[in-house]
Amino acid sequence: MHKLLLILLAPLLMLQGKRVRGSMLRLPEASGPRQGSAPVADTSATARKMNVLVLGDSAAAGVGCETQNQGVAGQWVAQLSRDAQVHWQLLAKSSLTCGQVLQMLKQQRLEHDHYDVVLISVGVNDVTRRTTVAQWQADLAALTDYLTVHVKAKLILYTALPPMHKFPALPQPLRWIVGRQAKQLNRHLQAHCDHHRATQLLAFEIPFEAKYIAADGYHPSPHAAKLWAEGAASMWRSLCAQENG
Repeated sequence: MHKLLLILLAPLLMLQGKRVRGSMLRLPEASGPRQGSAPVADTSATARKMNVLVLGDSAAAGVGCETQNQGVAGQWVAQLSRDAQVHWQLLAKSSLTCGQVLQMLKQQRLEHDHYDVVLISVGVNDVTRRTTVAQWQADLAALTDYLTVHVKAKLILYTALPPMHKFPALPQPLRWIVGRQAKQLNRHLQAHCDHHRATQLLAFEIPFEAKYIAADGYHPSPHAAKLWAEGAASMWRSLCAQENG
């Protein structure tokens, strides 16, 4: 039934997609450094040193924020540096699918010989590019394998796809269709994380209110990036507590 509906709606969906691409406000990636070090905020504490990597698409690159300090990378580092000395790097570019993120990663120079935790944002472009489930699964497996073997990532946090059925920039029925596809990819992302020891799925709620959505109606604002960063930092601390407990 779903396939038949897609066939029937195909002309309308193509028209809506073309109109959205033509009319959507094009926001740049956030400005500012994409690597650096942050000293521990609590100088009285015995601080650990950690290397972190933020990897992915436009959301990771800070589209919707003016500076990287406002984006998820900067806000995550600020959270982590409360009790750790953080050496960080951001590798992200707009419009990349999961498979393209891996290709970008392979071509980049990494600042460190290992990373304690990698925070990833992928999937939205796989929805809009109609990546098949089989290809999505294969790309996730390849990315996780490369991060584990070559990047020496100890922990990989995959950010869950956002609820695209709520994106205000998308008209109906396009919004409903991409929402279904996002949910499908999320289910397989959850399954991937369940079956790979070094991976975790980071799922968090962002209110669909004006202050949490960028001017394009599509990307996370600095307020949303803060919730994302807090969620990632909280998960990291929780996992560390479990490991040390």
